[in-house]
Amino acid sequence: MLESGEGTMVAYRKFAYVYDELMEDMPYPEWIAFAEHAWSETSSPRTVVDLGCGTGSIAIPLAVAGYQVTGLDLSEDMLAVARQKLERSSQGARLFHEGSLQLTRQDMTSWTLPEPVDAVISFCDCMNYLLEEEDIIRTFQATWNALKPGGTFIFDVHHPDTLRSYEEEQPFIWDEPSLAYIWTCERNDERNEIEHHLTIFAREEEAGAGLYRRFEETHIQRAYDPEWMRKMLLQCGFKSVSCHGDFSWNAPIEDAARLFFVAVK
Repeated sequence: MLESGEGTMVAYRKFAYVYDELMEDMPYPEWIAFAEHAWSETSSPRTVVDLGCGTGSIAIPLAVAGYQVTGLDLSEDMLAVARQKLERSSQGARLFHEGSLQLTRQDMTSWTLPEPVDAVISFCDCMNYLLEEEDIIRTFQATWNALKPGGTFIFDVHHPDTLRSYEEEQPFIWDEPSLAYIWTCERNDERNEIEHHLTIFAREEEAGAGLYRRFEETHIQRAYDPEWMRKMLLQCGFKSVSCHGDFSWNAPIEDAARLFFVAVK
Protein backbone atom coordinates (compact mmCIF):
# COMPACT_ATOMS: atom_id res chain seq x y z
CA MET A 1 0.00 0.00 0.00
CA LEU A 2 2.97 2.27 -0.11
CA GLU A 3 2.91 4.84 -2.83
CA SER A 4 4.81 7.82 -4.09
CA GLY A 5 5.29 9.97 -7.12
CA GLU A 6 7.32 8.67 -10.04
CA GLY A 7 10.38 10.54 -8.80
CA THR A 8 10.34 8.82 -5.41
CA MET A 9 8.70 5.56 -6.40
CA VAL A 10 8.68 2.71 -3.91
CA ALA A 11 9.73 -0.34 -5.91
CA TYR A 12 7.60 -3.32 -4.95
CA ARG A 13 8.70 -6.34 -6.87
CA LYS A 14 9.55 -9.45 -4.85
CA PHE A 15 8.25 -7.67 -1.76
CA ALA A 16 4.72 -7.51 -3.21
CA TYR A 17 4.46 -11.30 -3.05
CA VAL A 18 5.25 -11.52 0.67
CA TYR A 19 3.48 -8.28 1.61
CA ASP A 20 0.25 -9.86 2.86
CA GLU A 21 2.10 -12.31 5.09
CA LEU A 22 4.17 -9.52 6.61
CA MET A 23 1.07 -7.35 7.09
CA GLU A 24 -1.34 -10.00 8.32
CA ASP A 25 -1.67 -8.33 11.74
CA MET A 26 -2.54 -4.91 10.33
CA PRO A 27 -5.93 -3.59 11.52
CA TYR A 28 -7.69 -3.48 8.14
CA PRO A 29 -11.17 -3.84 9.72
CA GLU A 30 -10.43 -0.80 11.89
CA TRP A 31 -9.53 1.32 8.84
CA ILE A 32 -12.79 0.29 7.18
CA ALA A 33 -14.76 0.98 10.36
CA PHE A 34 -13.20 4.43 10.66
CA ALA A 35 -14.11 5.27 7.06
CA GLU A 36 -17.69 4.11 7.50
CA HIS A 37 -18.02 6.09 10.72
CA ALA A 38 -16.69 9.18 8.97
CA TRP A 39 -19.14 8.65 6.10
CA SER A 40 -22.00 8.39 8.59
CA GLU A 41 -20.99 11.83 9.88
CA THR A 42 -20.65 13.37 6.40
CA SER A 43 -22.32 11.70 3.42
CA SER A 44 -22.75 8.03 2.57
CA PRO A 45 -20.85 7.21 -0.65
CA ARG A 46 -21.62 4.84 -3.48
CA THR A 47 -18.34 5.25 -5.41
CA VAL A 48 -15.03 5.01 -3.51
CA VAL A 49 -11.42 5.32 -4.66
CA ASP A 50 -8.68 3.61 -2.63
CA LEU A 51 -5.40 5.45 -3.25
CA GLY A 52 -2.43 3.15 -2.74
CA CYS A 53 -4.70 0.10 -2.63
CA GLY A 54 -1.76 -2.32 -2.62
CA THR A 55 -2.95 -5.93 -2.59
CA GLY A 56 -6.57 -4.92 -2.08
CA SER A 57 -6.91 -5.69 1.63
CA ILE A 58 -9.27 -2.72 2.05
CA ALA A 59 -10.60 -2.28 -1.49
CA ILE A 60 -11.85 -5.87 -1.77
CA PRO A 61 -13.85 -5.90 1.50
CA LEU A 62 -15.40 -2.54 0.61
CA ALA A 63 -16.51 -3.93 -2.75
CA VAL A 64 -17.91 -7.03 -1.05
CA ALA A 65 -19.84 -4.69 1.28
CA GLY A 66 -21.57 -3.11 -1.70
CA TYR A 67 -19.48 -0.05 -2.56
CA GLN A 68 -18.32 0.55 -6.12
CA VAL A 69 -14.56 0.67 -5.60
CA THR A 70 -11.64 1.71 -7.78
CA GLY A 71 -8.24 0.71 -6.42
CA LEU A 72 -5.28 2.74 -7.63
CA ASP A 73 -1.64 1.82 -7.06
CA LEU A 74 1.67 2.65 -8.70
CA SER A 75 3.00 -0.90 -8.32
CA GLU A 76 1.88 -3.34 -10.98
CA ASP A 77 3.16 -6.19 -8.81
CA MET A 78 0.93 -5.17 -5.91
CA LEU A 79 -2.03 -4.97 -8.27
CA ALA A 80 -1.13 -8.40 -9.66
CA VAL A 81 -1.32 -9.86 -6.15
CA ALA A 82 -4.70 -8.15 -5.62
CA ARG A 83 -5.97 -9.75 -8.84
CA GLN A 84 -4.67 -13.15 -7.72
CA LYS A 85 -6.62 -12.77 -4.47
CA LEU A 86 -9.76 -12.04 -6.46
CA GLU A 87 -9.22 -15.05 -8.71
CA ARG A 88 -8.99 -17.28 -5.64
CA SER A 89 -12.15 -15.77 -4.16
CA SER A 90 -15.61 -17.07 -4.99
CA GLN A 91 -16.79 -13.46 -5.02
CA GLY A 92 -13.97 -12.13 -7.19
CA ALA A 93 -15.50 -12.92 -10.57
CA ARG A 94 -18.81 -11.44 -9.43
CA LEU A 95 -17.15 -8.21 -8.29
CA PHE A 96 -15.44 -7.75 -11.65
CA HIS A 97 -18.52 -8.78 -13.62
CA GLU A 98 -20.70 -6.29 -11.77
CA GLY A 99 -18.09 -3.55 -12.02
CA SER A 100 -17.98 -3.32 -8.23
CA LEU A 101 -14.17 -3.34 -8.19
CA GLN A 102 -11.65 -2.01 -10.67
CA LEU A 103 -7.88 -2.05 -10.22
CA THR A 104 -5.68 0.31 -12.18
CA ARG A 105 -2.09 1.54 -12.14
CA GLN A 106 -1.85 5.28 -11.56
CA ASP A 107 0.40 7.74 -9.75
CA MET A 108 -1.53 9.14 -6.79
CA THR A 109 -0.01 12.60 -7.33
CA SER A 110 -1.72 12.98 -10.69
CA TRP A 111 -4.55 10.47 -10.74
CA THR A 112 -7.76 10.98 -12.68
CA LEU A 113 -10.96 9.09 -13.46
CA PRO A 114 -13.55 9.69 -16.18
CA GLU A 115 -16.28 10.58 -13.66
CA PRO A 116 -16.13 12.24 -10.21
CA VAL A 117 -16.54 10.00 -7.18
CA ASP A 118 -18.23 10.24 -3.78
CA ALA A 119 -15.27 9.37 -1.55
CA VAL A 120 -11.53 8.81 -1.57
CA ILE A 121 -9.55 6.93 1.06
CA SER A 122 -5.81 6.36 1.50
CA PHE A 123 -4.80 4.24 4.49
CA CYS A 124 -1.79 2.43 5.93
CA ASP A 125 0.33 5.65 5.89
CA CYS A 126 0.51 5.87 2.09
CA MET A 127 0.93 9.64 2.30
CA ASN A 128 4.13 9.22 4.29
CA TYR A 129 5.75 7.77 1.16
CA LEU A 130 5.40 11.11 -0.62
CA LEU A 131 8.80 12.60 0.11
CA GLU A 132 8.32 16.18 -1.05
CA GLU A 133 5.79 18.78 0.00
CA GLU A 134 4.94 19.36 -3.66
CA ASP A 135 3.87 15.72 -4.01
CA ILE A 136 1.54 16.03 -1.01
CA ILE A 137 -0.05 19.16 -2.48
CA ARG A 138 -0.40 17.59 -5.93
CA THR A 139 -2.12 14.55 -4.38
CA PHE A 140 -4.51 16.76 -2.40
CA GLN A 141 -5.34 18.77 -5.53
CA ALA A 142 -5.82 15.70 -7.74
CA THR A 143 -8.14 14.24 -5.11
CA TRP A 144 -10.16 17.45 -4.78
CA ASN A 145 -10.53 17.55 -8.56
CA ALA A 146 -11.82 13.96 -8.63
CA LEU A 147 -14.42 14.34 -5.87
CA LYS A 148 -18.04 15.32 -6.24
CA PRO A 149 -19.18 18.37 -4.22
CA GLY A 150 -19.71 17.19 -0.65
CA GLY A 151 -17.40 14.21 -1.20
CA THR A 152 -14.94 13.09 1.46
CA PHE A 153 -11.21 12.46 1.45
CA ILE A 154 -10.04 10.31 4.38
CA PHE A 155 -6.43 9.34 4.96
CA ASP A 156 -4.03 8.51 7.75
CA VAL A 157 -0.39 9.41 8.36
CA HIS A 158 2.23 8.67 10.95
CA HIS A 159 2.56 11.31 13.62
CA PRO A 160 6.03 12.91 13.30
CA ASP A 161 7.02 11.39 16.65
CA THR A 162 6.23 7.91 15.37
CA LEU A 163 9.26 8.01 13.09
CA ARG A 164 11.42 8.89 16.07
CA SER A 165 10.00 5.86 17.87
CA TYR A 166 10.91 3.61 14.96
CA GLU A 167 14.53 4.71 15.16
CA GLU A 168 14.66 4.35 18.95
CA GLU A 169 13.06 0.88 19.01
CA GLN A 170 14.96 -0.73 16.12
CA PRO A 171 16.03 -3.30 15.10
CA PHE A 172 12.84 -5.27 14.43
CA ILE A 173 13.01 -9.00 13.83
CA TRP A 174 10.38 -11.39 12.45
CA ASP A 175 11.09 -15.10 12.47
CA GLU A 176 8.47 -17.53 11.20
CA PRO A 177 8.92 -20.85 9.37
CA SER A 178 7.93 -19.43 5.98
CA LEU A 179 9.29 -15.91 6.32
CA ALA A 180 11.83 -13.95 8.33
CA TYR A 181 13.23 -10.44 8.23
CA ILE A 182 15.65 -8.05 9.89
CA TRP A 183 14.47 -4.43 9.79
CA THR A 184 16.67 -1.46 10.70
CA CYS A 185 15.99 2.28 10.43
CA GLU A 186 17.99 5.45 9.89
CA ARG A 187 16.30 8.82 10.42
CA ASN A 188 17.09 12.21 8.89
CA ASP A 189 16.13 14.63 11.65
CA GLU A 190 16.24 17.74 9.44
CA ARG A 191 13.60 16.37 7.05
CA ASN A 192 11.86 14.17 9.64
CA GLU A 193 12.44 11.34 7.18
CA ILE A 194 13.27 7.74 7.91
CA GLU A 195 14.88 5.09 5.73
CA HIS A 196 13.79 1.51 6.41
CA HIS A 197 16.21 -1.27 5.47
CA LEU A 198 14.71 -4.76 5.30
CA THR A 199 16.54 -8.00 4.68
CA ILE A 200 13.89 -10.63 3.97
CA PHE A 201 14.21 -14.42 3.83
CA ALA A 202 11.29 -16.15 2.08
CA ARG A 203 10.97 -19.94 2.00
CA GLU A 204 11.28 -21.42 -1.49
CA GLU A 205 8.62 -24.14 -1.41
CA GLU A 206 9.49 -25.45 -4.87
CA ALA A 207 13.19 -25.75 -4.06
CA GLY A 208 12.73 -28.09 -1.13
CA ALA A 209 12.55 -27.82 2.64
CA GLY A 210 14.92 -25.50 4.40
CA LEU A 211 15.84 -23.32 1.42
CA TYR A 212 15.15 -19.58 1.57
CA ARG A 213 15.45 -16.77 -0.94
CA ARG A 214 17.06 -13.61 0.41
CA PHE A 215 16.26 -10.16 -0.93
CA GLU A 216 16.58 -6.62 0.34
CA GLU A 217 14.20 -3.64 0.33
CA THR A 218 14.75 0.02 1.17
CA HIS A 219 11.67 2.15 1.85
CA ILE A 220 11.64 5.82 2.82
CA GLN A 221 8.94 7.68 4.72
CA ARG A 222 8.58 11.32 5.64
CA ALA A 223 6.32 12.85 8.29
CA TYR A 224 4.76 16.28 7.91
CA ASP A 225 3.49 18.82 10.39
CA PRO A 226 -0.24 18.08 10.91
CA GLU A 227 -1.18 21.76 10.92
CA TRP A 228 0.64 22.28 7.62
CA MET A 229 -1.31 19.38 6.10
CA ARG A 230 -4.59 20.86 7.31
CA LYS A 231 -3.73 24.23 5.77
CA MET A 232 -2.76 22.62 2.46
CA LEU A 233 -6.06 20.73 2.30
CA LEU A 234 -7.94 23.98 2.84
CA GLN A 235 -5.83 25.78 0.26
CA CYS A 236 -6.63 23.05 -2.27
CA GLY A 237 -10.32 23.79 -1.83
CA PHE A 238 -11.63 21.47 0.88
CA LYS A 239 -14.22 23.35 2.90
CA SER A 240 -13.75 21.52 6.19
CA VAL A 241 -10.89 19.45 7.61
CA SER A 242 -10.80 17.53 10.90
CA CYS A 243 -7.99 15.50 12.47
CA HIS A 244 -8.43 12.45 14.71
CA GLY A 245 -6.11 10.11 16.56
CA ASP A 246 -5.50 6.37 16.42
CA PHE A 247 -8.70 5.10 14.76
CA SER A 248 -10.94 7.09 17.11
CA TRP A 249 -13.25 9.99 16.32
CA ASN A 250 -11.54 11.99 19.07
CA ALA A 251 -9.00 14.75 18.57
CA PRO A 252 -5.48 13.28 18.66
CA ILE A 253 -3.88 13.08 22.07
CA GLU A 254 -0.24 13.97 22.63
CA ASP A 255 1.09 10.43 22.16
CA ALA A 256 -1.09 9.49 19.16
CA ALA A 257 0.88 7.30 16.76
CA ARG A 258 -1.40 7.64 13.75
CA LEU A 259 -3.37 10.69 12.62
CA PHE A 260 -6.55 10.50 10.55
CA PHE A 261 -7.68 13.41 8.40
CA VAL A 262 -11.24 13.82 7.14
CA ALA A 263 -11.64 16.50 4.48
CA VAL A 264 -14.95 17.44 2.83
CA LYS A 265 -15.15 19.10 -0.57
